[in-house]
Amino acid sequence: FQKVGDFLSLWAGETVELHCWGNVVRWRVPVYLEEEDEGRLKIKHLSQHSQLLVVNSTSTDIGEYSCWDSACAEGEDRQGNTFVFFTDREQLYVPTKDYYEAVQLHTHQPALLPCEVTNPLAQVTLHQEFPLEEVPVDGTAIFFNVKKGFTIHQPQASLAGSLFCMASLGHMRQISTKYMLVNINYPSSSPKPTILASALSIQLGENFSVTCTVLGEPEIAVDFSWEYPGQKATSHVTAQECLIVVHHEGQVQQKAESILHIGETWVGDAGVYTSRATNLQGTRTATTHILVI
Repeated sequence: FQKVGDFLSLWAGETVELHCWGNVVRWRVPVYLEEEDEGRLKIKHLSQHSQLLVVNSTSTDIGEYSCWDSACAEGEDRQGNTFVFFTDREQLYVPTKDYYEAVQLHTHQPALLPCEVTNPLAQVTLHQEFPLEEVPVDGTAIFFNVKKGFTIHQPQASLAGSLFCMASLGHMRQISTKYMLVNINYPSSSPKPTILASALSIQLGENFSVTCTVLGEPEIAVDFSWEYPGQKATSHVTAQECLIVVHHEGQVQQKAESILHIGETWVGDAGVYTSRATNLQGTRTATTHILVI
C-alpha cells in the first residue's frame, strides 16, 4: 500500500481503493456517494484494517474521504483523510441539477460559492453577470480553494446579484452553475425598544395609543408583537407599523414603529401593555401601564 497525500486525482471511471489501519474503522465519504444506492461503494472490514472501494466512479464522487479507528483511546489521533478528484475529460465542473443556486450574503459571516471543479489543475476565476466583469480575488476579502471554491470573507452589498465561476484548462473553458447572491443585513445586536403611551390615565370612552419604537441600523428587519388586556376579546384595537430613515447623533438610522390604537376605552383596557421587538439577533420587550378612570 502507498500512503496517500492531501489529495488524489483520478480519471472518472477508475476504481478507487483506500485502506485504513485500525481495529474498528469508520469511514466518511461525500454525501452523494453515501446516499446513493447503486452498490458502487463497497467497504470490507478485515482483522487489522478496513478497505474502501468505489467502482465505476463519476465526477459527482469528488470530495473528502476520511477514516478513523473508533477503538482508539479518547484524544488519540488516528484519523486519516484525503480529497479525491475524479477528472472528467469533457466536464471541468461537477454536474449539478440547478441552473441557479441561491447564496445568502450575511454581513457577519463568510459566504461560500462551491464552484466544484473535477481537475485540480484548472484555473478558476470569478465573474459578475450584470454587468459582465471579472471579480477581483485578492486572497483576503475573497479567497479561492480548489477543494471548496470561493469564500467571500467580507460580504458586501455590491456583490449581490448573479455570479458564476469560469474554469480554464488547456483549450477548454466552461462556466459553473450561476449563484444568485442575496444580500441580508445582519444586525449587530437585538433591538432596543422604547414604549410611550399618549396618556397613562384614560377616561372611559376616550381614545388613546401606545407606540413602540426601535432605533437602529438601516435596512434591518424588525418584527413587532403585542400583549395587552382583553386581547382575545377586543375588537376596538388596531395596530399600525411604519418605517422611516432618520438622522440621529450624526448617523443615518432606521426608525421602526408599531402603534397600537385603542378606541372608546372601557375598564377592560386597563393594565399592562407589552411590545416585543425581534430581529435576527433576538427579542427584547418594553412595557407600560395604563389606568382607566
